[in-house]
Amino acid sequence: MPDSNDDAETDGLTSHEDLPTLLGHLYRGEMSRAVAWRDRLDRTTNWAVTIMAAVLTFVFSAPDNPHYLLLIGMLTVALFHLVETRRYRTYDVWRSRVRLLEENLFATAVDPEGTVEYEPWQHELGDDLRRPAVKTPFTEAYSRRLRRIYLPLAVVLLAAWIARITVFAPGSNPVAAAAIVAVPGSVVIAVVALAHLVAGAVAFWPRERKAMGELYDRDKHGEWKDE
Repeated sequence: MPDSNDDAETDGLTSHEDLPTLLGHLYRGEMSRAVAWRDRLDRTTNWAVTIMAAVLTFVFSAPDNPHYLLLIGMLTVALFHLVETRRYRTYDVWRSRVRLLEENLFATAVDPEGTVEYEPWQHELGDDLRRPAVKTPFTEAYSRRLRRIYLPLAVVLLAAWIARITVFAPGSNPVAAAAIVAVPGSVVIAVVALAHLVAGAVAFWPRERKAMGELYDRDKHGEWKDE
């Protein structure tokens, strides 16, 4: 008897009559998750900007304030970048499901004569619901957030640091002004320059996109992930 009840319940859940309702609930649920994780992304960025502003204000508030606080600010912003990269990968899990439903279900319902973006979308969605997985590689998520958010912040901090050891250190050699305790200024400048060159290379290094996009130029379309 219990088996027959379970079978009846399963049949009811998988009937074609209930499918539109189930998909509607699924879409609302995934959209809610995507919005929640998008808010987490924004909060991480807001904290990074707030801390950067506080560091800049303090360093330039008095001539005796040490320049290396800007370097500490750079490291702090880099830490927030790592946190945001992890959150972006999780956010992409829910966002990808939302886009899959929009492109293949809702777009077809609105325009029945249009083509389905990705034919096996139901199989892919079912598999992803059974075995959820992060689909965006760490390197891609890291470079995307770096290029869009954190590289501009790093450039601002770098420009402020250069100004602090040059313009705001009159009469002092910039190399000597860049020294930190026993660390020579030449070493500090070399490390900072190398770190920013690596960041620029990571941000703009060409790579195949794995994350599912939301907005495209006309006549350009995304594909559902293979993973």
